[in-house]
Amino acid sequence: MAGKKSKTIKVTLVKSPIGAIPKHKATVEALGLHKLGSSNELPDNEAVRGMCKQVCHLVKVEEA
Repeated sequence: MAGKKSKTIKVTLVKSPIGAIPKHKATVEALGLHKLGSSNELPDNEAVRGMCKQVCHLVKVEEA
């Protein structure tokens, strides 16, 4: 079990959240995305997957 790497996903902001509803803006911020094109590696769990699904029109999700 030692050295087992947990799964992560890479989330990239591909569309500006300027015109999005405030809830989606807050979700993008909570994912750690600030500028257009910024990326963040996050743990692959239910909470993060749900957040990505909520703003799927603004982000691109890749397996890391």
